[in-house]
Amino acid sequence: MKNYSIWSLFRNAFSGHRSWPQALPDVAPQEQYDAVIVGGGGHGLATAYYLAKNHGITHIAVLEKSWLGGGNVARNTTIVRSNYFHDARGRLTEQALKLWENLSRELNFNVMFSPRGILNLAHSTAQLDDYARLGNAMAVRGVDAELLTVGQIKALVPYLDTSPEARFPITGGLMQRRAGTARHDAVAWGYGRAAALRGVDIVQNCEVTSIVRQGGKVIAIDTTRGRIRTPKVGICVAGASSRMAELAEIRLPLENHLLQACVTEPVKPILNTIVTHGLFNFYISQTDKGELVMGGDIDGYNRYSTFGELPPLEAAIRACLSLFPSFSRLRLMRTWGGVVDMSMDGSPILSKTSLDGFYINAGWCYGGFKATPAVGQVLAQMMATDETPELAAPFVLDRFHSGHIIAEEGKGPKPWLYH
Repeated sequence: MKNYSIWSLFRNAFSGHRSWPQALPDVAPQEQYDAVIVGGGGHGLATAYYLAKNHGITHIAVLEKSWLGGGNVARNTTIVRSNYFHDARGRLTEQALKLWENLSRELNFNVMFSPRGILNLAHSTAQLDDYARLGNAMAVRGVDAELLTVGQIKALVPYLDTSPEARFPITGGLMQRRAGTARHDAVAWGYGRAAALRGVDIVQNCEVTSIVRQGGKVIAIDTTRGRIRTPKVGICVAGASSRMAELAEIRLPLENHLLQACVTEPVKPILNTIVTHGLFNFYISQTDKGELVMGGDIDGYNRYSTFGELPPLEAAIRACLSLFPSFSRLRLMRTWGGVVDMSMDGSPILSKTSLDGFYINAGWCYGGFKATPAVGQVLAQMMATDETPELAAPFVLDRFHSGHIIAEEGKGPKPWLYH
């Protein structure tokens, strides 16, 4: 493995790009590691990278039951933002957004971060007042936020129906211009390569089957490729979090739901920002290839399958056409789904547990991708020091016992209502 550069690109051009070294070594698991991270997605790979980079712990393994980046990191709509009201979510995602802005240079891998902005539409004066409240909370933290008039929105998104006769008339919106998108598979490969270059073993096709405990501590894990001794285990497995925690005899306050998305055929550039519906959980953006990526609500009942139902997709399409009637002639190319772990207050769990050496990163509901760099830093610090970092303190598992929940939308213990 070597760093990428303009010189390596120039040299390999003369061989028709047939002489590039293997992007990632195929390694077998060793019998013992200082730490093991379960889950080879964005969060797990970022944690391994920052453990090596920030804490000098390089004798690490990342275990992935399938292939690198084959889970939820490849099953999202690539949006990154930090427009939250509560300090806990806002500070964590803002830290992530600052890292996104320089991530390609740091990893020596183009993660295709595009700060095209995100526009939250308002459909009533009351909702616009609520957005003003949100924007003020963001501004207090030093986060960019800007209220837009209907005229400004029309100039920014010409294809949007801003007429008074629209199905849901638009009264304004809240814009965060530093938000944007990043290429999900590039994020996984970027962190994976950067971690491997620092000595981390990334083991694919290696499923964890049990957690071995002794005296209230983790001492090893059993996998489909043998037993691995380790004193520290961090789980970053998204929709499989509850089942993985059960192996350690820990019960998590999570539900599993399927979240679907879809993409249209490519068209010329017509949407240069991310747009979200003010009444429905709908969001849309355009990729560099010209495809329109759309997402909506979860399917609405607990499941582990990634095969979705039609009603959520139909609802997303209806919401899309209420904003962009001219998009009705576009054809869908494909749909996909990811199993998300929904917490009881709609906020993640970043926590040590009652089992010494066992750390949990779960419950990201709809929004795990955007926080990837910050989660990697925070979980790495937690695993390295066995202390709870400041950014993780509000997200400890015990908050569900103490009542210190972080309900961004104030909808109570009903995970399916948190968007």
